[in-house]
Amino acid sequence: MSSNSFGKLFTVTTFGESHGPAIGCVIDGCPPGLALDAAEFAHDLQRRATGKSRHTSARREADEVEILSGVYEGLTTGTPIALLIRNTDQRSKDYANIGQQFRPGHADYSYWHKYGIRDPRGGGRSSARETTMRVAAGVVAKKWLAERFGVTVRGYLSQLGDITPAGFDWSAVEDNPFFWPHAAQVPELEAYMDALRKSGDSVGARVDVVADNVPPGLGEPIYGKLDGDLAAALMSINAVKGVEIGDGFASAAQKGTEHRDLLTPQGFASNHAGGILGGISTGQPVVASIALKPTSSLRLPGPSLDTAGNVVEVVTTGRHDPCVGIRATPIAEAMVAMVLMDQALRHRAQCGDVGTITPRIPGQIDG
Repeated sequence: MSSNSFGKLFTVTTFGESHGPAIGCVIDGCPPGLALDAAEFAHDLQRRATGKSRHTSARREADEVEILSGVYEGLTTGTPIALLIRNTDQRSKDYANIGQQFRPGHADYSYWHKYGIRDPRGGGRSSARETTMRVAAGVVAKKWLAERFGVTVRGYLSQLGDITPAGFDWSAVEDNPFFWPHAAQVPELEAYMDALRKSGDSVGARVDVVADNVPPGLGEPIYGKLDGDLAAALMSINAVKGVEIGDGFASAAQKGTEHRDLLTPQGFASNHAGGILGGISTGQPVVASIALKPTSSLRLPGPSLDTAGNVVEVVTTGRHDPCVGIRATPIAEAMVAMVLMDQALRHRAQCGDVGTITPRIPGQIDG
């Protein structure tokens, strides 16, 4: 199995390469009767898109979705939903010099050793272009979760280099190109990215995702833990080098009296666990974070090897993101939404007849 598919009951298979004629996905397991049309994909795809500001890649793709199957008269039919997006702005000539070279920090070397062949144009299958279809599939998952449970999945950039938010306001996130939650810091971020771009370097970032109104009971106790599935899904995103659930690695410095989330009739007193206990959702907000490495596509020269083992100097030309984390927010949201939908369908299949044992604790005291 080549692992191009995700999920157990809600499954998504993506296909296509960065500079191929098209990219696409097949979504299987979506329940019938969900209203869906091509225009609904535009918002999230534009949030992920390149070419919207000077702080991201200059590649400009229309990202117009074609629904090939699985939707009839505006409703899902329960059969596989095939989506296609045609690539329209490839510049493969930018990669002519690296066909026989390994770019440091990229998947060139590992793909070469695994397959014995690779598509160097824009990174081929390892390009973040593939994540376009994850975002498209995430649109379906977000809509189903919202209609079925009232779930909302939102993300924001919580760190850019060594800069962290000085305040937090959800309403600010969609009003700037960084998905940053504190509007007053946007000029600082712009100045930082302008200087970084002029230097030819890149920088890492962190993205936080919060899913509200997740019902309790999603996830399995051992190998199908909700946090385990979230970790695997988020780690599959290009450039992600770390995943945290709730307080994550900060838990290592906490005492038990600090970390435990006390239960009261009014709600949980805290959410250090990120809305998941024993691999199963508690009804609190599910909180996950990802750390993204700085992109290795730099115009600054660096030594490497070619496919024959010779020492070469690599300079990456073309259009690249100086911070891949900026556009990762809708991608992370999509992966969280797909995990939640898959787990919700699995829970319904196994435990749909389980009644309410005790009154549900109403989320978190502080909201």
